Amino acid sequence: MSIIQTVTPVSHDLGGFTVRRAVPSPQCRMVGPFVFIDQLGPARLDVGDGMDVRPHPHINLATVTWLIGGDHAPGNFSGAIEHRDSLGTFSTIRPGTVNLMTAGRGIVHSERSPQDERQKGAGIYGMQTWLALPEAQEEIDPAFEAVSDLPMIEDTCVKARVIMGSLWGRTAPVTTYAETINAEIVLGGGGSIPIDAEADERALMLVGGAATIDGQPLGLYELTLLKPGAAMTLASDTGGTVMLMGGEAFATKRHVFWNFVSSDRERINQAKEDWREGRFPKVPGDEEEFIPLPDKPKTVSYP
Repeated sequence: MSIIQTVTPVSHDLGGFTVRRAVPSPQCRMVGPFVFIDQLGPARLDVGDGMDVRPHPHINLATVTWLIGGDHAPGNFSGAIEHRDSLGTFSTIRPGTVNLMTAGRGIVHSERSPQDERQKGAGIYGMQTWLALPEAQEEIDPAFEAVSDLPMIEDTCVKARVIMGSLWGRTAPVTTYAETINAEIVLGGGGSIPIDAEADERALMLVGGAATIDGQPLGLYELTLLKPGAAMTLASDTGGTVMLMGGEAFATKRHVFWNFVSSDRERINQAKEDWREGRFPKVPGDEEEFIPLPDKPKTVSYP
């Protein structure tokens, strides 16, 4: 069997679009360095509406934001997101560009739909994932990068874009702190592609259409964990879009509470207190609002 486990995400209706959270869950706490996996949309909001994620903090992790777009976004739902952070970064996330924000010892950011998106009804379709940092790098300086020059592998009826790490002999020019693989795979009818076997842990998520792994159907939006070390083939008879995620297995567990991830439980408690007392830096250009520390966050927590 190529599949060792499937995880059905918990869905949250955020008023106009759905967020499906597969990790962390009681069934799966990590896939390689991926300690958080959210799938967003596809959806188009009403004219005048948009996504507004107010300033909030992170520690000891890196966030990866990826929008699905172009000819593989059904109904052109891909949209755009304006990112601002406490480093002074302003970046508009669009399909084909990966935004990597390294929180390290601490960062604050916000994510909002651009005004031009609101005027036509903001589209939302993509992935937001968090990568746990290795213990020796958890407290590094915060950083940000947006990379568009990503390798594209094209074959008959298949296009695969390497977002992070090395796959199919190509390497993305994106910072990795642990061995990481991440790719968007778009299969046309009759398309197929081998799934590299080198990573310690790998998972697939079908985000549109239909696809199989070694002949076994993938469930839409389910996180499908693959058998380690096994070479296998992803294919589609009618066309589909699949996200591949994984990398090296971490030897030590991570504690998760709200937007905080750390190998040290007390470090999370300190971050909670710092946010409550206003000790994190502000986000230039988005200083008026913030998300208060919740008593019970929606993120599955292991404090």
